[in-house]
Amino acid sequence: MDILEIIKKITPETIDLIEKRYMILRSIYYNQPIGRRAISNELGLKERSVRDEVNILKNLGLIIIDNLGMYITEDGKELLTELTTLYGEVKGLKVIERELREKLNIKALHIVPGNISEDKTAIKDMGKLVNRLLLELIEPGDIIGITGGNTMAAITDEFHADNKERDILVTPARGGLGSNLNTQSNAIAAKLAEKLGGKYNLLFVPDGLDGEGLDVILKNKDIKESIEIIEKMNILLFGIGRADTMAERRKLPIEKVRELLDKGAVAEAFGHYFDIDGEEIWEYKTIGLTLNKFKALKNIIGVAGGEEKAQAILAVSTLNTNMTLVTDEAAARKILDIVN
Repeated sequence: MDILEIIKKITPETIDLIEKRYMILRSIYYNQPIGRRAISNELGLKERSVRDEVNILKNLGLIIIDNLGMYITEDGKELLTELTTLYGEVKGLKVIERELREKLNIKALHIVPGNISEDKTAIKDMGKLVNRLLLELIEPGDIIGITGGNTMAAITDEFHADNKERDILVTPARGGLGSNLNTQSNAIAAKLAEKLGGKYNLLFVPDGLDGEGLDVILKNKDIKESIEIIEKMNILLFGIGRADTMAERRKLPIEKVRELLDKGAVAEAFGHYFDIDGEEIWEYKTIGLTLNKFKALKNIIGVAGGEEKAQAILAVSTLNTNMTLVTDEAAARKILDIVN
């Protein structure tokens, strides 16, 4: 029995205390300067409890407090890194990572603590993790594709601009979808390229077109060149979408949405809708990355969190064994419940 298991058995309250102080310290790090009431609301803790813990963290030299709120110190940042690893051990996340990676049959799996649907610091952790994974992966001459959406926008916000120039090209993996500029694949690709010190290419077409409109656009020289670049990409960073959510974003007729759900659609990827076993149910014609190209890629990082995404993650994970999945604790535990 290791030391952590002994502590759990003899003084379980110690584990609860470690978790509470870790969550407070992490919240300060991501939101500084921040006040006690804001942390109390964010973490669902009583303000008096937060005040007591904050005073302890201050006396330990891990945070400082001024009129604007609380800040984490350098010692606090170093300890937070160590605490993140410890927290994962306490929660058994490493064990879940190993078990789920084998069950999903994918290249790698990384789990961050928390639930991005309830805890906005979890998506920040995911962003920093994806940043590290991508920097370890990219090489000169790489073409990186990225999709749009809320998750990808939030992920790239957390990337650290290190002021290095890199011989890479970032491209949207698909056309634009929705009306929010910040979550468009073009905007996200440009932002990612800027933070990585690379160049970017844009794809000035909507995600879905058909008939004569599609034929005309595909004859455009710039569009053809953009699609050729997408076909040459060798790294993909993408968000995993639920079938119902993506159908609504595309403003599909309600009858079609019901049909897809009745047939068991739980996930969408690049215009294709899948059931939980990864069987394709329907294809919505899109411009950009094709499903065949996706299945052939060797370097893929898929990102999704929240237990409501569990079935979608399961479905998409069947499409390419080369995928590295970055998810949160809530989704991972839900997936484990489903596969078991």
